[in-house]
Amino acid sequence: MKFIEELKKLNLPQDKFAIFSSGCMAIRNLRENKDIDILVREDLWQELIKNHSLNEKGMIEIGNVEISRTVKHLTNIDKLIDNAEIINGLRFVRLDNILVWKRKMRREKDIKDIKLIENYLKNEK
Repeated sequence: MKFIEELKKLNLPQDKFAIFSSGCMAIRNLRENKDIDILVREDLWQELIKNHSLNEKGMIEIGNVEISRTVKHLTNIDKLIDNAEIINGLRFVRLDNILVWKRKMRREKDIKDIKLIENYLKNEK
């Protein structure tokens, strides 16, 4: 998975964030990630926003790491972080949650990802 060392260098508290989106697929070798999206708890967001500005998508961008407190179609970010799967010492939002989000987003890239995730989850059982 690309950019994991870049994320680790930020030294963010492990219990305050979870990797989201393509990173959850890349860690399972479903597809490559082009950046790392993370969801953070409110207190960490407030700390980060003091030193970083928002990009055009309303995220904090530090190198190849995009940090967000909100996600379209998902409401309880803290629950996603609490229930995240720990892989190699990092929290990853569960694939079933990624699947729900991608089904709601329905962008062209999501259609492809939905099939990859569904096949992966089917084979896991």
